[in-house]
Amino acid sequence: MKNAIIDLGTNTFHLMIVENQKVLFKTSKAAKIGMGGINAGVITEEGIQRALGVLGEFKSKITEFEVAPENVHAFGTSAVRNAGNQAEFLERVKAETGIVINVIDGKEEAELIYQGVKQAVTIEHPSLIVDIGGGSVEFIICNAEKVLWLQSFEIGGQRLLERFMKKDPIPTSEINRLEEYLRETLLPLTNAVHQYSPKILIGSSGSFDTLNDMFFWRNRGDFAPHEIHGFEYPIEEFAHAYELIVFANHEERSKIGGMIPLRVDMMVVATILIKFLLQTYHIAQIKISNFALKEGVMAKIENA
Repeated sequence: MKNAIIDLGTNTFHLMIVENQKVLFKTSKAAKIGMGGINAGVITEEGIQRALGVLGEFKSKITEFEVAPENVHAFGTSAVRNAGNQAEFLERVKAETGIVINVIDGKEEAELIYQGVKQAVTIEHPSLIVDIGGGSVEFIICNAEKVLWLQSFEIGGQRLLERFMKKDPIPTSEINRLEEYLRETLLPLTNAVHQYSPKILIGSSGSFDTLNDMFFWRNRGDFAPHEIHGFEYPIEEFAHAYELIVFANHEERSKIGGMIPLRVDMMVVATILIKFLLQTYHIAQIKISNFALKEGVMAKIENA
């Protein structure tokens, strides 16, 4: 049986078509539904139009692969669940594409991310999974057997970008202000880290994919191999990436090998967030998972 899984992220929409745990087709497209409205709790008309354009393309692929309508699983995350015009957005998507979106809360999003990540990365020790989206960031503390603690925070890259990066390069004063904001906002995470003492940070897709691509580009002149789904990422490489990203301007960042246009600006606040986590929680090992929410959905569907 063929299934289509759509992850409507705040910046990027993902489509994966699967059959019997085999991926038949996979693509990601920038929709940027959070741009200009994320902190006001609205999806702008421009954002809705971009979403409809991308979902129209996805619908064509779903039809091409002959996936039955009841086997199309679309998930709305942070930007959709917090939008004051959510009902209008869902209705327009359904009317124009026939796609019915299931809006999930942060807890379910985090659980699906965990199910996806553990297929790509071997979790042997207490670990902190971090998924930096455009609207929210999911934190999952887990061990080899189970989730120990999880929470979703509405501090995604697009939110932080619009709130703290008024100038480019970002001023030191704004970095300090952002770190103080994280220190206050992430108190529940700090308490959980003290309780469970994770030793490894596992980055889930998104910004971590870009860090990994930068690493591979520097060493091999190419993006990270797609056939590998879990990676060890050298901690010293992150220090190098931080210097490259945070203190550069837009044009300089866009020329970094492995950087994709969608993340040129968002990588600044994402990298500051990652450094904050590593330093605050004394974590000295990083792993990266290419798998995230959509692979977690696939596992859930296949095991149903």
